[in-house]
Amino acid sequence: MDIEFSNVKELYERLKPALNAKVIELKRNELDYIKAEDIWNYLKDKKWSKANNLLLYQMVDDILNLDEQEIDSFVKSKIRKRIIKPNLEKMKWDDNSDKKEE
Repeated sequence: MDIEFSNVKELYERLKPALNAKVIELKRNELDYIKAEDIWNYLKDKKWSKANNLLLYQMVDDILNLDEQEIDSFVKSKIRKRIIKPNLEKMKWDDNSDKKEE
């Protein structure tokens, strides 16, 4: 019996138990910053985008046998690319209304 999905979200939801199992394994190996979404994005962008007619069991196998170094490098590269800006919103002590007029 072939299982077909009407959209990518439905496929993601179906694969979530395998993704969560991999996250638990990664946490045991001290890679606790890697989330299910990271694994999904990595496989979707790097492996599954090049494949044709993938079957559900193949996708589960890819998740469960994902190389830790590959996903670690992928996530770290995404973190490095993220632009971090300082939060320059006004702080309480920076408010001029607290100053006394002389």
